[in-house]
Amino acid sequence: MSREILIHVADGERRVAIVENKHLDDFYIEIDRHRSSLGNIYKGKVESILPSINGAFVNIGQERNGFLYLTDADHPYVQDFDNLNGPGTAAQGFFDKLLNRKPKAPLVAPPVDTEGNAPAPGPVPTPEALDVTKPSDAAAPKPEAPASSGPSSHGHGRGRGRGRSGRDQGGGKDRPVSLKVGQEVLVQVEKDPFGTKGARLTTHLSIPGRFVVYMPYDKHIGVSQKIESVEERQRLRDIIRACDFVKDGGFIIRTVSAGQEKEELLNDARFVYEKWQKVVKLAKEKKAPAIIYQEGDIIWKVVRDFFRKEVTGVHIDSKEEHEKLTKYVESLVGKPALKKVHYYGGEASIFEAHKVSAELDRIYDQKVFLKTGAYIVIEPTEGVTVIDVNSGRYKTSASPEDAAFNVNIEAAPEIARQLRLRDLGGIIVIDFIDMSREDHKRKVLDVLRVELAKDLSKTEVNKISSLGLVEMTRERAGKTIESLKFAECPYCHGRGRVKID
Repeated sequence: MSREILIHVADGERRVAIVENKHLDDFYIEIDRHRSSLGNIYKGKVESILPSINGAFVNIGQERNGFLYLTDADHPYVQDFDNLNGPGTAAQGFFDKLLNRKPKAPLVAPPVDTEGNAPAPGPVPTPEALDVTKPSDAAAPKPEAPASSGPSSHGHGRGRGRGRSGRDQGGGKDRPVSLKVGQEVLVQVEKDPFGTKGARLTTHLSIPGRFVVYMPYDKHIGVSQKIESVEERQRLRDIIRACDFVKDGGFIIRTVSAGQEKEELLNDARFVYEKWQKVVKLAKEKKAPAIIYQEGDIIWKVVRDFFRKEVTGVHIDSKEEHEKLTKYVESLVGKPALKKVHYYGGEASIFEAHKVSAELDRIYDQKVFLKTGAYIVIEPTEGVTVIDVNSGRYKTSASPEDAAFNVNIEAAPEIARQLRLRDLGGIIVIDFIDMSREDHKRKVLDVLRVELAKDLSKTEVNKISSLGLVEMTRERAGKTIESLKFAECPYCHGRGRVKID
């Protein structure tokens, strides 16, 4: 299997295509005028508190104030910057006393394994793009999917496993609101501003690395559920538990950690922990609103999140960015990996040279045609994305039931791929061709779920309804690919029609 990463750099724009077996598998774009803040950490100031929507608006220095759930503002460092010592026991003790509970025990493995995910470039992704889920979300449904949002005015989803009422969506007693107007808080962006809405914020901070994610507020070691071997999971826990340079906090061990050497894992843990120490220092020095930690650019995220052993080559068409790329690879992966990094200086564009340019053009089309002549129609709306499966020119002598199954089984993986390529999120409704046999329905859903498992964004899929509909969610942390490249038509205002006088 060949897996290549192609990076095209133009004025104010960088595009990344991931090609598997000469077939476009994933796509990311970063535009300077729409630079994502996903994963950034800010020292903000509470501007207003609205208990009726369970939220607070926090000034983080952006055009619009960010939104923070009141039930998400429950960590000690929203209170005490003087004791922000990485994370210091004084601040943790304050929090324990506030909630009238016993102090947390040292790092231990969780009773139930968790898997984490962060976004994709663009930012990687933060979302998570990454493989990080908060330990408190272990039992929560996979988000937005993961759902990312708050009150209806802040999108759909649950943001790292939280629902509209925050982490306590299960109906527990409301916690006392400790925030006050004018108070300074340390927050992280988990969803970019969208439309007229400000960024979604959280106080559950995390610093992602290649193999682990450091969580300064959670005394917990979690392992990705995708690592199935019991022995390997225990080996990874033992390695991270032995991090004597980490005094507090916890880790999520990412899927790509499987099989890695102890030295590599410890180096990565040390790398993210040292980043947190810099956050601690700046948080004490700076006055709100101020940025404390900024996620790297898309090239940094590509190296961190996609440069794996199975990658056969990384090609980039900018000499300046090539130098930056080599430094990132040497720093994060090691010198031996530099042989996979290549500068492309051909006359044709890098995407044309690798024969993916036509595929990239089609990701903006409403219709996507399949090899058999069937096709799917993708219709994003403000609240829901609707996907319709049609038989089109597909012809067969099989029964109507088998014909419907054949089209659906071909459409399912393409739907998952299109969701990745277009970065569509929120609530998604798929209208498969009606099938009556339960085994056919199960197989179509299984294929869909297998393909969605390749996605860095979290997804949740429900069963096929009696009407042949599948309701699912996919994490939405920022703008869609289409919204970055297209503006609403001033004549039809997005309707796709021009009125005839």
